[in-house]
Amino acid sequence: MRVRGVLALGAGLAAAGCGAAGCGAAAPAVRVKTDPPPAASVAAARPAAAVTTSASVAATTPTTPTTPTTPTKPAAKPLAGKTVAIDPGHNGDNYQHPEIINRLVPAGRGQVKGCDTTGTSTNAGYSEAAFNFDVALRLERLLVAQGARVVLTRHSNTGVGPCVNVRAAIGNHAHANAVIAIHADGEPAGDHGFSVLYAPDAGDTAPTYAASLSLAHAVDQALRASGVFPPANYVGPGGYSVRSDLAGLNLSTRPKIFVELGNMRNSGDAAVESSARGRQRLAAALDGGLERYLRTR
Repeated sequence: MRVRGVLALGAGLAAAGCGAAGCGAAAPAVRVKTDPPPAASVAAARPAAAVTTSASVAATTPTTPTTPTTPTKPAAKPLAGKTVAIDPGHNGDNYQHPEIINRLVPAGRGQVKGCDTTGTSTNAGYSEAAFNFDVALRLERLLVAQGARVVLTRHSNTGVGPCVNVRAAIGNHAHANAVIAIHADGEPAGDHGFSVLYAPDAGDTAPTYAASLSLAHAVDQALRASGVFPPANYVGPGGYSVRSDLAGLNLSTRPKIFVELGNMRNSGDAAVESSARGRQRLAAALDGGLERYLRTR
């Protein structure tokens, strides 16, 4: 903080003295008539008024040199230029349209499957479709904040589908750098934890196997680090699972994984899945895993 000093100036006052006759009785007053001084002498006797001009002020006021500033560019966001496709499994009205979701569609590796399924729910009735969609929207916001372009396979939880082959096509068409399908399990109550699913190194998924495996590892590590759920105690080694029966994986030409974020029939997992805080923590973990993977691509 700059403080300006103030200089106080004091003027001395002259004291009156006594004459040579002392300070007793006053001497008789003598009137002396004098002529008034000429005007010129009066003007000369008066002190000249100080005149301040803008030039004199400028000459006496110190100036502070200015340093030219160079505009700084905003820092690039870490996921700028990357595209992520998010596939929230199922849909809220699937159960009302069996004629649609039971229609057979290509599932890859010479298989056909039903267009979609209804998904599971907690014992209290919170549906997997709603859970998947909520986590997807939270993840979308986190990724966009880091500069990523995000493509969703559905934009509400009040529709039907899309079919599993269409979901895969959406990620392919977007040329996504990574695709993640969000699900939750509906297993016996004693099972709990998360799992990460990816396609085998065979057939149509062989070209993307290495990248999908790297994506699986990155997301698995982030979910473990979050501490929300442990790796599933009912799926493959450490919660990993290689699946050749899922159309969404088989038909993908992009690096892709499925995540099963807990078991909705397990009371502990369901409590986390049913809470906004739990879903936000899961979305943050997925975001961290995707960022870790995409930074290396």
